[in-house]
Amino acid sequence: MTSSLPSRLLVDVAELRRRPGTRRALQAEIEIPNLEAGERSIVDGRLVLDVVVESVMEGVVAAGTVAGVWRAPCRRCVDDMDEAFVADFREVFERSPTEGETLPLENEQIDLTPVAREHSLLSIPLAPLCRDDCEGPDPRRFPTGPFIDLEPDLEEKPAGDPRWAALDALTFDD
Repeated sequence: MTSSLPSRLLVDVAELRRRPGTRRALQAEIEIPNLEAGERSIVDGRLVLDVVVESVMEGVVAAGTVAGVWRAPCRRCVDDMDEAFVADFREVFERSPTEGETLPLENEQIDLTPVAREHSLLSIPLAPLCRDDCEGPDPRRFPTGPFIDLEPDLEEKPAGDPRWAALDALTFDD
């Protein structure tokens, strides 16, 4: 299956850079292959960006949202679940970027692909839950809610190790 969506989003900012304070809005759809982190992923790698790009003295600021659908296993029942997300972002692009703070502005273009990748993957919860009352695959053996029986069943007392049986007869006086 081939997609007609681009896998990178390069934005030409040459015209914006000539006049600081100038803004341009853009909407785009991209498909980034292999957009996953472990068992969590973005469904089909499809993302929708809604961005305002603004020229500033230091470079270019891109602010907007990235939206899509993530897929991850429920932390209790381990069934895959899909959920839509919208993540906000605001990034600064400079000719001499600061490591971990700003992104590169090269050849009068900015690449929004890393921004979309990072913010979409960060929107996936670390331990998603398919529904609040999900009991998991075996609620009797692995209870998950406030209904946990804190009193042990006397009938289900596990057999002790016979090597320690002599200690059962010991009593201690206060």
